[in-house]
Amino acid sequence: MKIIHCYLKKNRDKSVANRHPWVFSGAIHKIVDEDGAGAGAEVRVLTYEGKFLARGFYSPDSQIRCRLLRWQDKPIDRAFLGKKIRQAVALRADFMRQGDTAWRVINSEGDGLPGLVVDRYADVLVVQIMTAGMEQRKEMICEILENELSPAVIYEKSDGIIRSEEGLAAHAAALKGELPREGVEISENGLRYMVDIAGGQKTGFYLDQRDNRALIAGLARGKRVLNCFSYSGGFTLSALKGGAERVISVDSSRSALKLAQRNCELNGFTCAEDDFVVTDVFQYLRDVESSFDLIILDPPALAKHKRDVESAARAYKDVNLHALKLLQGGGLLLSCSCSRHVSPDLFQKILFSAASDAGKTVRILAERAHAPDHPIDIYHPESRYLHAFLLQVVES
Repeated sequence: MKIIHCYLKKNRDKSVANRHPWVFSGAIHKIVDEDGAGAGAEVRVLTYEGKFLARGFYSPDSQIRCRLLRWQDKPIDRAFLGKKIRQAVALRADFMRQGDTAWRVINSEGDGLPGLVVDRYADVLVVQIMTAGMEQRKEMICEILENELSPAVIYEKSDGIIRSEEGLAAHAAALKGELPREGVEISENGLRYMVDIAGGQKTGFYLDQRDNRALIAGLARGKRVLNCFSYSGGFTLSALKGGAERVISVDSSRSALKLAQRNCELNGFTCAEDDFVVTDVFQYLRDVESSFDLIILDPPALAKHKRDVESAARAYKDVNLHALKLLQGGGLLLSCSCSRHVSPDLFQKILFSAASDAGKTVRILAERAHAPDHPIDIYHPESRYLHAFLLQVVES
């Protein structure tokens, strides 16, 4: 087996010794690739003096040159990958609600498999391969998944910034079976959803918001609800299930709102045509004259790179400020950020600033994150990306 040796600079080995799974280019003293193994090959990471630290996969085109999987000097072979995948599957068996048919099976670093994400939608597995190391082992990974989960369809939907930084082109195709033309129906929290895997955002549905959707169902009774960046209606259906008086769903995508309408009909909810508004959310919040009792803000990632944080902070403040202005005393706001470069502390400060400028007295009722099928490696806090605060406007 061809293997690369990566020697770290002096005094740059602490994070690897502490089990952080990334080695950045700036920490590397030298790379020894005598066999010409190249991108995706297995790499042994060593101290400057040559003491073994960890094993992983090598990515010469990325600033993250090594993504680490083992802190034992043993190969990352089929047996190891099979063990990690089985552990991930077993974890979900402990946490998933009876009746739910969609969840994240593998959450990259959170399951000790950096560069690999697998989501399950009924009998369809959607695989995201984000690194050269996982790309080389894609066939092996899919064979293991098939043996463990027996899906009818395995669909690859590999795209995004991480993959492009690895020098890999986007790729989407069925690896086993064929996606149903009408979409895939799933169940979550007692609701039915049609998921557009091939044409939808991410892998088709925002599974990480499962528990926050359940929270909204418990808060919505009798309330006038505004669901911003509503996509296919996850929070909309949850509010309707919880007994909301009315739910307005706003998104810039007409096709997403058509799917949201379809999902409402699938669950027997009667909604007016003007309950679904195709427009820019930022402008809508400025222009709308109605007031609401409960608002959900779940925008797409506004800071995809570290350099975007300042502009993202302004955008988050703007959208939250105008949402808070639409809430009367006792009104609730669930405000979310899925930008991993925006820390929970920074996001809370942005919300503080928005509340101050809105002239509202606001308190935090809860701080939320992703559901347990999106585990976070304690040594890798960067994998925590979803931050959500449940706020209440206090009556004067």
